[in-house]
Amino acid sequence: MNPRDMAKLVLIPILLVFTRIIKNRRDAGLTGDYSSWEEAKQASTGYDSKIILEKTKESLLKVKRGEATYERDSVLFKDLQYAWPLLAGLMWVAAQSRGRLNVLDFGGSLGSTYYQNRSFLGNLPEIQWNIIEQPAHVKVGKEYFEDEVLKFFPNIEICLSETKPNVILLSSVLQYLESPYDMLNKLLDLPSDYVIIDRTPFWDGSTDRLGVQQVPPSIYPASYPCWIFSEQNFLKYIQNRNFEIVAEFQSLDMLKAPVHTVWKGMILERKKIILSA
Repeated sequence: MNPRDMAKLVLIPILLVFTRIIKNRRDAGLTGDYSSWEEAKQASTGYDSKIILEKTKESLLKVKRGEATYERDSVLFKDLQYAWPLLAGLMWVAAQSRGRLNVLDFGGSLGSTYYQNRSFLGNLPEIQWNIIEQPAHVKVGKEYFEDEVLKFFPNIEICLSETKPNVILLSSVLQYLESPYDMLNKLLDLPSDYVIIDRTPFWDGSTDRLGVQQVPPSIYPASYPCWIFSEQNFLKYIQNRNFEIVAEFQSLDMLKAPVHTVWKGMILERKKIILSA
């Protein structure tokens, strides 16, 4: 193979990646600096949740049947993109619990993260994946996706009445809640000793910033309020809640924003109480 052909083999995949990044930056991103959730909501175009749910369902059914490899945000991918730090966190939790992994996936859609990682998790001696979602998602989840491992619940209370999760997963969800710290406070009060946060936007400012996220029209027509968390305040909050940060990592997401924003994740463990002699 001559040097010119070798250069093509190297450059073409790189150019394709950069083309995708440029297109995503042009079509999507975070805009604005709003003083309230209501103000950001008014600046959002809104979306038909039925359209999004149907598209997500059809995409994940193809993954479930083996017709596609991977789905994220209703988009199908040819190659499976593992979030290795997230997977490492899940396996680490299982190792702490003698191979038992029981996940409370808050806002987990129809099981995107479960299907992304099931080839690795399937060999654990005990696994259950519980998704807490809106009623419409729960209905579709139970009809098309629920099995002996994957379960769907409309709220935390019903989930805890049936099973005992040992890890809470918050993947790309906190930033879309009107009162994220209230929900985080509730989740950290649960008996689970481990929490994994992923795909969450942070910046180095001293206060949380509220914007509107534009979704690329090629995915679905939507825009909605989205928080960019002050990293220093968020970490301080976690530490004050008697959790320690085992590891931090950068997520796969990348969106343009009015401030320098990094999408990150972290693995948390409840601090152990040491009894004095």
